[in-house]
Order: sequence, then structure tokens, then C-alpha cells
Amino acid sequence: MPTPSLAIIIVNFNTRELLTGCLDSLFASRCRYPFQVILVDNHSADGSADLIRARYPQVELHESRYNGGFGYANNIALRALAGRPPAPPGAQPAGEVPRTGPAGLHFPVDYILFLNPDTLVPADALERMVDFLERTPPAGAAGPRMQKPDGTLDLACRRAFPTPLNALFKLSGLARLFPRHPRIARYNLTHLREDQLAAVDSVMGAFMLVRAPALGQVGLFDERFFMYGEDLDLAYRLKARGWQVFYNPAVTVLHIKGASSRKRSTQAIREFYRAMHIFYTKHYAARYGPLISTLVRLGITVRGGLALAANATRPAAQKRVS
Repeated sequence: MPTPSLAIIIVNFNTRELLTGCLDSLFASRCRYPFQVILVDNHSADGSADLIRARYPQVELHESRYNGGFGYANNIALRALAGRPPAPPGAQPAGEVPRTGPAGLHFPVDYILFLNPDTLVPADALERMVDFLERTPPAGAAGPRMQKPDGTLDLACRRAFPTPLNALFKLSGLARLFPRHPRIARYNLTHLREDQLAAVDSVMGAFMLVRAPALGQVGLFDERFFMYGEDLDLAYRLKARGWQVFYNPAVTVLHIKGASSRKRSTQAIREFYRAMHIFYTKHYAARYGPLISTLVRLGITVRGGLALAANATRPAAQKRVS
């Protein structure tokens, strides 16, 4: 059998100070699988692109003319990988683009890893994650245990979809009060052990390894999402096509969360709640009546307003991004 191949896509926006650590950790990997790194700079103003050209000539660099968001930038790399021309600004959402034949998009690799620049990847992480998908044919995507700098689990690395009930439990604070309840705490799955392998609804776009044929079936990222929700939407579409998504805690990756978005926390909060509106409208509104949909949208709006108000009173060092 041919050796599986891997493309790693990194989207960077003004995280030059962390990007070198991420890339150095990648190129120090002990991985028997060949991999290439594609970096899309989302119109940074910190000299990130110049740094990549000077220090990492092995990286395929794409410079966006403007910051179109996380999904937009990933799609630049995906189109380049698939040999398709870039979409013009203002094109229809990439999640809705017409397919190029019955088999969908074709990528010349077996796996595609979406990786944030604010991560540090252990030397064996790439190989072990690819090994996991190699021996798990039903898996369309997988993610590792994501650890924050303080050693705690990044809860977003394993999630259920934000159904109205899941969202209610999370946004109301009930999930925090009952973190071990399998129904109330379902959104962040805190009732599961951190070291428990599990089929989940979604893993985190900060390290999301996707089987390339599965991605070819479902299409690119939906660019209506700017900086949150793209991973949930992609996982939703994968599962709708019959693929499974796995949380694999045998691998741990360090995530220095919020490195870019914390610098603009107000926008980040707005985008977080806007993403919830988009996700609900796209995937759930049609199955619920107008009354429930109105209540859900009102709840998201109110919760977002409260989050913005609370964040405005915090010192700069304590600003949050959701």
C-alpha cells in the first residue's frame, strides 16, 4: 500500500510571535508520513509573511488581500491544493459551491490537518493522529486532547452540536452547575473523562485532522462564519454524509488559546454569537417552529449582549473571546 500523505493548513493573522513555535514544532516531528505545510496569511500587519519567506522556504505561502476570516483563508489553501482557482471576493459561501463532478472535490493527499498557529505539536502527534484515522475507517475527522497553558483541558476540543436544548443548558449556566450530568453537560461533554476516546459531534478547528475524500464530498468551509463555528459546521456536514468524528485523547497538543482574537475581544465576542445565529439558521431553523426559532435567536442575542457588557468592564489582560 502507498504511504498516506498529509497536507497541513495554517491560517495566520498577526500571530508572528507564536507562529515560529508552531512551525518549529511541526518540522521537528518524527513522522513517517510525508507532509507539506501550506500557510495562508490573512492580511497580517506584523510582518508574518516576510518572516515565513525568510525563515521557512519549505512552507507554501499564500497572502490574502484582506482578512476574510478563518474559513475564507482555509479555502484559499484548499482550492490551491485541489488545483482550483481562488474565488473572487464576495463569492457565494464556500460551503455552497457547486461540486466538480459526482465525486466532489479531489485533493492529491490522503489527509488534511487544519492547525492554528497558536499550537505546539508534540514530535509524535502527526504520526499518531494519522495512524488513528488509518485504523478507523468510519472516521471522517479526528482531534486530539487540546491542553491550555495552565494544563487544563480546552473544553472546545470535544463538543456536541448546539441544538436548542444543548445551547440552553450552556448559555443558562446549567452546564457549569452540573458538569457531570450526561444530558445537561452534553455540549462540552464534561461528563466524559478527559482520557476517554469518544465519537463526538465535533472537534476543534485548532487541530482538526480530516480525511481528504470525506472533505471532498462535503465541500469547503462556509465563509459566512468569520472566526467561530466553521469547525462545527464542517463536522455537521461530515456526519450528515455518514462519517464519524472522534476525540482521540492519546495525543495531547498545547493550545495557547485566543492569541489573535484576544487582541480584539469585542469583535471576537460578536463573531461568536453571530456564528451561533448562522449555525442555528442553517441547520435547525427549518425543523423547529417559528416560536422556538424566535426564542432561540432572542436568547443568543441577549446572551451575546450580556457577554459584551461584562467584557467591557474587565481589565485588558482579562478580556475574553467568547
